[in-house]
Amino acid sequence: MCGIVAYMGYRQVVPILMEGLHKLEYRGYDSAGCAFLSEDRQLKVFKARGKVANLERLLAEQNVCSTLGMAHTRWATHGGPSELNAHPHLSQSGHIALVHNGIIENYATLRSQLEKRGYTFRSETDTEVLVQLIEYVMSVRKDDLATSVRMALKLCIGAYAIAAIDDRHPQQLVAARKASPLAIGIGENNEEFFLASDASPIAGYTKKIVYLEDEEVAVLERGKKVRIENLHTGVVDYEVKEVDLDLSMLDKGGFPHFMLKEIFDQPAVLRDCMRGRLLEKDGRHRVVLSAVEQYREQLANAKRFTIVSCGTSWHAGLIGKQLIEHFCRIHTEVAYASEFRYSDTVIEPGEVVVAISQSGETADTLAAVEMAKAKGAFIFGIVNSVGSSIARQTDTGTYIHIGPEIGVASTKAFTGQITVLTLLALALGKTRGTVDEEEYEEVLAELDRIPDKIKKVLQQNDKIKALAQIFTYARNFLYLGRGWNYPVALEGALKLKEISYIHAEGYPAAEMKHGPIALVDQEMPVVFIATHHQLYQKIISNMQEVISRKGRIFAVVTEGDEQVKNLAVEVIEVPATLACLAPLLTVVPLQLLSYHVAVAKRLNVDQPRNLAKSVTVE
Repeated sequence: MCGIVAYMGYRQVVPILMEGLHKLEYRGYDSAGCAFLSEDRQLKVFKARGKVANLERLLAEQNVCSTLGMAHTRWATHGGPSELNAHPHLSQSGHIALVHNGIIENYATLRSQLEKRGYTFRSETDTEVLVQLIEYVMSVRKDDLATSVRMALKLCIGAYAIAAIDDRHPQQLVAARKASPLAIGIGENNEEFFLASDASPIAGYTKKIVYLEDEEVAVLERGKKVRIENLHTGVVDYEVKEVDLDLSMLDKGGFPHFMLKEIFDQPAVLRDCMRGRLLEKDGRHRVVLSAVEQYREQLANAKRFTIVSCGTSWHAGLIGKQLIEHFCRIHTEVAYASEFRYSDTVIEPGEVVVAISQSGETADTLAAVEMAKAKGAFIFGIVNSVGSSIARQTDTGTYIHIGPEIGVASTKAFTGQITVLTLLALALGKTRGTVDEEEYEEVLAELDRIPDKIKKVLQQNDKIKALAQIFTYARNFLYLGRGWNYPVALEGALKLKEISYIHAEGYPAAEMKHGPIALVDQEMPVVFIATHHQLYQKIISNMQEVISRKGRIFAVVTEGDEQVKNLAVEVIEVPATLACLAPLLTVVPLQLLSYHVAVAKRLNVDQPRNLAKSVTVE
């Protein structure tokens, strides 16, 4: 989940690399580094611990003149954050520099073998082992850089996206990937090339993008067409895609943090998510999903759906389970992708596996997809990043189209995923004849109103900001919900943990009495999601249980609620809506609450410690 950016061409490389690293910093930010090939063919490496800005300040003191270079922002796996462990790593001779995202699982064995051959190591990283291995292969076989990279990677087990340069081959930049994303941008007449972990650092320079596939090695040389070879089968054909990325979505738009901007983006991006899919004519609504129309038989006749995902996407999947079972009457399970990939799950041919991932590169989810596909499952993807690995591996699917999400703590992707899951369940229910026509129209009409209702929730931002001030003391939180709002309790707790570092747990409210109630006292805030739906009176009883233990209740309620107001210390009101759509509203105040608590604690909201946005390692 580190970020890689590289450039070869006619422009000065430093501004391009620094701009690219800032756009990729969501992928990791505990150290950063870069390598350049100077005009006199000297390989120069600079590294800094901490954020990209630290590296930028270091480079400002140098006089770098180069048109070939690469850079890296790190999320530590092997070895803690330090300049020694930061990338790029040099080979023992100093001729080869390498940046790497992923994990070489057999690095310890390879390192031991290299040490026996006289190689020494300065860092704790698996990446240094890989660059030394490449140099060793080159010294034995007398091959060029590209061939040596291919031979070395055949000996590696694990995941990687790499870029390598060699001062003895100054016109060549070599890249490779396996289970970790890498995109190549192609300039006019092949006079310049861009390389990055995603398209965002490239899109401002060229729309022509090539996405490397697993076990492919690309050779970039000025003035020549990109050459790509599979590790085992040789030269491969590839597709050059036209990528249209809205670069305005990559800045904060006047907000102090990306996370707050992305929370406030939700009304607009959910409109984008529904555009062309939720249609209205003569006062009647309908869903048009090309995936459902094209693969009607596979989806409608499936006896079971299994949703695989991680983190926030897993919480969306829990809501998706309820939607599919309610509207489609198909048995649905939700599995953590990290467990599913290693489980002995029985998968019958023709079953549908729904993979949910914002980045489309989540390693555990991608592995789960590959395993399910090998067992004959039909794979439906719900991702945000166009052209991502999961999008390419699935049989069909739907993009959520909410624009780039830069804040590490996911917000608008969650509501986008729920929106797409709602559309999918309704479209499929309509196809199967399992959804009542009146309910179908009622839900779609209300879904069409949801963006405006989210705007009303956002108007309470100042109130939530003031409320957050009293929570900075807390060491523990409990979030409770029932039915459709139970996954929202899980998501609210996760958001608080991610960015404020306050321990929080989400539970079904009725389960509280089976253990968590032992934690309740006057020091613990207990957040209830208690909108007016079928389990409303049940959750009132759960509140009474907390009050009798002197717990302090804070609640998200439906506008006009008086009963909960008499029980809670404070309430946040959301507009009335249908039970199945309530999560789209009730999650927003919890997103704002976690944001403002973290800001009040003076924490880095967009880049919380130990986390990264795109989790491409196991």
